[in-house]
Amino acid sequence: MQRIERPLAQALVRWLTAAEGGRQSGPPTATVYRSTASFQSERDPLDQPRPPTEAHTVLLQETECLPDGRRRCLVGFLAPDLMRPHLRAGARLLVLEGPRTVATADIEVVLD
Repeated sequence: MQRIERPLAQALVRWLTAAEGGRQSGPPTATVYRSTASFQSERDPLDQPRPPTEAHTVLLQETECLPDGRRRCLVGFLAPDLMRPHLRAGARLLVLEGPRTVATADIEVVLD
């Protein structure tokens, strides 16, 4: 895949280091990275973190590498209609490889 045809959002992605449990090889080099992701749930009224939502296939296409190491990426999903209701600026996606979180993606802008 060379590009995401219809991205739903733009996000700032922070890839976890190997020491943090992230990818041993560092950030992916593919033009469009495909994996699973779930939305990180907010805290409940007793200030306890809620478990993440179920995982869906996410597509990330890097558009910019920032000086602090974060990557600005376009975000797409294989099932965009299912994900659109969950997208909002400020939402956080946990990018997974198997059961392991390898990156966080903070949604900056939801696209039309």
